[in-house]
Amino acid sequence: MSADVTGVTAVVVRLKLSLLRNGLRQSGGRRAAYLASAIVVLLFAALQLLGLIMLRDTAHADTLVVILVAVLALGWAVMPLFFPGGDETLDPTRLVMLPLRPRPLVRALLAASLVGIGPLFTLCLFVGSVIAVAHGGLAYVVGVIAVVLALLVCVALARAVAAANIRLLTSRKGRDLAVLSGLVIAIGAQVVNFGAQRLGSSGLAELEPAADVLRWVPPAAAIGAVRSVSEGAYGVAVLQLALTAAALTALIAVWSRHLTRLMTSPDGSTLQSVTEAAVRERNSSGLARLLPAGRTGTVMERSLRYVWRDPKTKAAWVTSLAIGLIVPLFNALQGTGSIYFACFAAGMLGIQMYNQFGQDTSAFWMVAMTISSPRDAYVELRGRALALLLITLPYATLVTVLTTALLGDWAGLPEALGLSFALLGAMLATGAWTSARFPYSIPQEGYKNVAPGQTGLAWISIFGGMIAAALLCAPVIALTIWLNISEEGDTWTWLLLPVGTAYGALLTLSGLRLAAPRTATRLPEILTAVSKG
Repeated sequence: MSADVTGVTAVVVRLKLSLLRNGLRQSGGRRAAYLASAIVVLLFAALQLLGLIMLRDTAHADTLVVILVAVLALGWAVMPLFFPGGDETLDPTRLVMLPLRPRPLVRALLAASLVGIGPLFTLCLFVGSVIAVAHGGLAYVVGVIAVVLALLVCVALARAVAAANIRLLTSRKGRDLAVLSGLVIAIGAQVVNFGAQRLGSSGLAELEPAADVLRWVPPAAAIGAVRSVSEGAYGVAVLQLALTAAALTALIAVWSRHLTRLMTSPDGSTLQSVTEAAVRERNSSGLARLLPAGRTGTVMERSLRYVWRDPKTKAAWVTSLAIGLIVPLFNALQGTGSIYFACFAAGMLGIQMYNQFGQDTSAFWMVAMTISSPRDAYVELRGRALALLLITLPYATLVTVLTTALLGDWAGLPEALGLSFALLGAMLATGAWTSARFPYSIPQEGYKNVAPGQTGLAWISIFGGMIAAALLCAPVIALTIWLNISEEGDTWTWLLLPVGTAYGALLTLSGLRLAAPRTATRLPEILTAVSKG
């Protein structure tokens, strides 16, 4: 049996190397990109290793390395969800026709998972973490065990997550979920920025409570065991290593169970039950009853369904919603924010009005068949704008109120809301016009948001429209400045809310009226542009 396991492991490892080698042979560009990324990652890993070694004997070094290991393990857990195509061996369903038992296959796939740039990068960071906290020969011996256990836990965690979600990840809808990685990056960047600023003012001592907890959470517990041995707490170190080994055993058991289910049960992930269809039908009729009658309601329902069902549209909306909330609130929490940062929410969602027809892709021809006059185009654009306002108005109001509450500047709430509504109206107006004048296609597959050869159109449409929207808001901005610098202006700042609301509504209606004739006359050009992807 041992020989069979060894043979299977060797075959799967060679398969992993063959997949990697054959992938690099497909094109010179892919080979160059892989080599460049490998060099960058390895250089970064070397610098991280050197930096961790330099942390040796410094205060709070153990706190930093424990948190670093925990964050790295979290990355191993979530990466398969966003980049399922990064490793072909992550999909065990390709091996279902082979006469393989789950246990030998688990060992073989675990060994194959250790081949790659990611495991090497993780290994460098774990080795540097051990060197940073180890003192004494016994600590280094425990460090070797800790590195092996921590690396295996990370790999097994990634495999267990991938196996549990492989039916979803290998479907078209599941692959499109990778588009949401932009949201994770955006939120993570803001969280890291916020945390760095907090640490810059208070130091690493602020992380001690979190590190005390993570020292008992595998795989960080394994690195914590090295520190425990260095301090002479041998019993604590044994317990921390035991926790890590138990976590590895549990992850392998979960992985093996999911693997057995995948290898022996049919794929019903794409089947829809009658009950689900009935519920969806009831939800559809309920949504339609809440919307206006006629074409306006139909257009609104179609736009809202795109937001909920189309992966690219959903990703754009979720990212805008998250960033529009994070930027003003995080700045307010840091004490460096302003009430006017709340306008960021309206600006982020206003961008969704740009390239309205490109979001339909080749399906726009069905819409084009129903537009025979400027009036039809106006109703179409109005329905899309109203669908956007249905989400944006309450959202922008909520973000403004939350920002005001955190800053305690309730007197500035009316002017912030007025500016937000004016900005939103300006972006709806310019978005409707640029959608007709500079349409471009959004590819449905992959991570690109602009079809090849249309990047210039996208820049003109979005950034040109945003500049125009800022210029259109100049009167309200000037009024805000004048009321804030004048001696008696504080008593009249409340007027900015009705003024900004009315001005934004006027801009929206004017923009829709101007864009409608151009939309009706340029339907063939728009259809050609949005169908290129």
